Amino acid sequence: QVHLVESGGGLVQPGGSLRLSCAASGSIVSINVMAWYRQAPRKEHELVASITSGGRTNYSDSVKGRFTISRDNAKNTVYLQMNSLKPEDTALYYCNAVVMTTTGLNNIWGRGTQVTVSS
Repeated sequence: QVHLVESGGGLVQPGGSLRLSCAASGSIVSINVMAWYRQAPRKEHELVASITSGGRTNYSDSVKGRFTISRDNAKNTVYLQMNSLKPEDTALYYCNAVVMTTTGLNNIWGRGTQVTVSS
């Protein structure tokens, strides 16, 4: 079984920064794509950013130039550096990973960490 645990959320003023972390643990053979999604009230679930095991990244247009996704493959951890935060970035941020285990390929979700951008 594989678990994802997010951390780093909180309350920040507009223009501020936060760094989210997501660590995977369990019976991991390898991790393919790792990603961050977010869910704001009355809005659709949104892919924020993703990164492959080789380091290829993809970003939502709404965060390009402000957010940076990175990963440490040795630690099975993905990060999301969020700069120039705006009130519309307020959401529950979820980590997602496509993980190969001894039983096959699994799509795993974390429980989420809340990010609130407000003055």
